[in-house]
Amino acid sequence: MKKGNLDMSDEPRPEYIRSDLGEIIRGKYANRIKEETNVVFLEPDVAEAFPNDKSVNKALRYLLEGANCLNPPDATLHRTPLSLRC
Repeated sequence: MKKGNLDMSDEPRPEYIRSDLGEIIRGKYANRIKEETNVVFLEPDVAEAFPNDKSVNKALRYLLEGANCLNPPDATLHRTPLSLRC
């Protein structure tokens, strides 16, 4: 398979006209992405204490165990492993 001569310039091709592409809206999908993801941002001082995701998960599980949230009294009725009804 031959690769063509790729033009790597920052200019769009002549057949693309900016007015045909519609209005640019900054952050158009930001709220949807925020709702659909579970990314959590740590403050810098907290991030220093946790070098990776495993250490964060371990600390949070330890905290939940201390609050008796991981093992509710009637665990057979709950399908989710982390029932936060404490």
